Amino acid sequence: MAVSDEPAALPLMVVDAANVVGSVPDGWWRDRFGSAERLRDALVEVAARGLPGDRRGTVPAWARRPPFELVLVVEGAARGLGSAHGVRVVSAPGSGDDAIVDLLRERGADRPCLVITADRELRGRVTGLGASVVGPRVVWPPPPERAEIP
Repeated sequence: MAVSDEPAALPLMVVDAANVVGSVPDGWWRDRFGSAERLRDALVEVAARGLPGDRRGTVPAWARRPPFELVLVVEGAARGLGSAHGVRVVSAPGSGDDAIVDLLRERGADRPCLVITADRELRGRVTGLGASVVGPRVVWPPPPERAEIP
């Protein structure tokens, strides 16, 4: 068996922007683009340091320390948001959920993936593709507003 010269793909972390910002009733609906921008900016820290652990143990070990690829999927009024250091932004042409599923289908079968969402239907779709799922509270609201992750 030959050893590949191609580097192994980094694990993939995908964030459902609409669902995550919508999980906190802070007036996000008045400025969807700005809310997605604030989430993207908070995710720069996640890309640099990883996710905090949680009491349930649902955050995979690889997601607690970089490197990994972090993708923020935006839709609707948030389309056109640019990427930031360590955070690639994908503007969904239609449904953000469909764009997330497409990203998972495109990844290699051996590539670990974590999706951050509370959307039950999306959870079912992505776990069927082999992804792990955690809820929005691991990233939103960002510290110091977040006292403890349940």
